[in-house]
Amino acid sequence: MKPLMWAAYVLAFAAAAWGLSHLRAGLRERAAGAAFPPSGRFVEVGTTRVHYVTRGEGPDVVLIHGMSGNLRDMTFSLVDRLAKDFRVTAFDRPGMGYTDRLHDGGETIVEQAALLSAASRALGLEKPVLMGQSYGGSVALAWAVEFPETISALVLTASPSHPWDGGMSWLYKVNSHPILGPLAIPFEAAWVPSGYVQGAVESVFDPQDMPPGYDSHIGAPLTIRRAALRTNALHRAGLLDQIAELEPRYDVLSSMPVELVHGTADKTVGLHIHSEPLAERLPHARLTVLDGIGHMPHHVREGAVVEAIRRALERAGKRD
Repeated sequence: MKPLMWAAYVLAFAAAAWGLSHLRAGLRERAAGAAFPPSGRFVEVGTTRVHYVTRGEGPDVVLIHGMSGNLRDMTFSLVDRLAKDFRVTAFDRPGMGYTDRLHDGGETIVEQAALLSAASRALGLEKPVLMGQSYGGSVALAWAVEFPETISALVLTASPSHPWDGGMSWLYKVNSHPILGPLAIPFEAAWVPSGYVQGAVESVFDPQDMPPGYDSHIGAPLTIRRAALRTNALHRAGLLDQIAELEPRYDVLSSMPVELVHGTADKTVGLHIHSEPLAERLPHARLTVLDGIGHMPHHVREGAVVEAIRRALERAGKRD
């Protein structure tokens, strides 16, 4: 068989496989949406719909979830625990969960902060205490630096705050690539085994165990939708440069109450690289170090995070 004919067959097969993957990915996405529909309400900021959950009464607390997740990470147990004493609002970040993307290029942490702070004001939240976990903490940092007058205190949980050495995983590299990403993502969304997703969720909690029922609550299938895979990778790809650009401006936070919570066994965001130098730099920062705790202290040591939020409220003069 002639080489040109072989090439034609290969291209035809690849095109058919790509089309089939798009079809199957669409079916999986509809199933994910049916199994995990929006759990909250929407507020419009310009032409962008922002998905949020608000529960409780009292001083305002805002929670921002980390990478690869959605607000269900916060509503698993933390929102209800805080809602006994406070009005708690959790947002989906843009492109994740059910909040619209701002554009196709991957929103910067500053763009995300601007959107969520505008949504907060639209909801009438009064200078909330702002808590972010992991990547959500970087968004919270950007919010505090860009719009310090809109919040009363900042709580960061296992959050990147300083530039670091090291690259990204191969999956983030592929999915954020301008050519490889759009080609690969439909195959991932269509064919990634559910066991792989389950294992990825469990691994985030290392060295602790995932809390019972977390996997059935979090809505992990929402993360393997095509748009979410692309958005998540672009967010990760841009984070290092964005943190490097933000870090020289942290002196804006010198008079703000800041609480930091970080585990010594966190292999995703290193305590010594991020929270420790931030605590040394900011005169009003207090660091709570959790011995042996990994990347998810807001679940495995939820009480410590709740106490940090309470301290932040007290220090900001927001407690009744």
